[in-house]
Amino acid sequence: MRITSPGLPRFDPYPQPILALSRDYPPGSVVDPHRHSRAQLLFATSGAMRVTTGGGAWIVPPLRAVWIPAGVEHGWLVTGLVRLRTLFIDPAAAPFMPAADCRVVEVSDLLRALILAAMEIPADAPPAPRAGLIGALALDELARAPEAPLRLPMPQDPRLRRLCQSLLDQPARADTLESWADQAGASGKTIARLFLKETGLTFGAWRQQARLAEAVAQLALGRPISEVARAAGYDSASAFTAMFRRALGASPRAYLGGGAAPVETAPTKSPCIPATESP
Repeated sequence: MRITSPGLPRFDPYPQPILALSRDYPPGSVVDPHRHSRAQLLFATSGAMRVTTGGGAWIVPPLRAVWIPAGVEHGWLVTGLVRLRTLFIDPAAAPFMPAADCRVVEVSDLLRALILAAMEIPADAPPAPRAGLIGALALDELARAPEAPLRLPMPQDPRLRRLCQSLLDQPARADTLESWADQAGASGKTIARLFLKETGLTFGAWRQQARLAEAVAQLALGRPISEVARAAGYDSASAFTAMFRRALGASPRAYLGGGAAPVETAPTKSPCIPATESP
């Protein structure tokens, strides 16, 4: 399912610093680029997402959320059934978060519970102590949330950006730098120089990050490590696991919380923002 013209949420009628929206997306859904006047904390209780902006791509597996600053154009691709639970936050309420760049953060059990609790508070509900406490505690937890290293810098050069998009879509391809450069219409030296200049990474390091990102998304769906390792271009599960541990500091199973996410009881579509509004 492709969502080409997502409506924009109408925040003006609601003075609360935090508004919530829940929505489910089937596997393979693509939400085209759009932006909001509020910052967005994008969290899914199941499935994984790849959020893309002009400056990077962020993988959002279970137990993580991505912060998207107000005004930043973004779109995303869904892997698996995604049960999206979003907080739209007045930027003034979260000055501790980035104002221009996205960030993936670890979601604690408490923050997860607070996000789900916020789904039950209608946007047009009269001010109540409980809503204020949930919002304040959610912001405090967000301020404490560690950053997860799940960002892929995206270049601005059109040739290199197309190449990077191909790498993201086909991470297991073992083509050499020269082969990719030829497809991009440039020399290997030019592409190597552009990679380092525009992303801060070598071609090899960027490709490994792209493979890791895709692997995290596939592991989140419960795919066997051996299958994910092959799809990521690794000859063995042990070599893949060693790379995963070096990059993220934990084994695949430990990083994804043992592969089991808590059962969610929040409604499929929250009453907080009218259903006609944006993802």
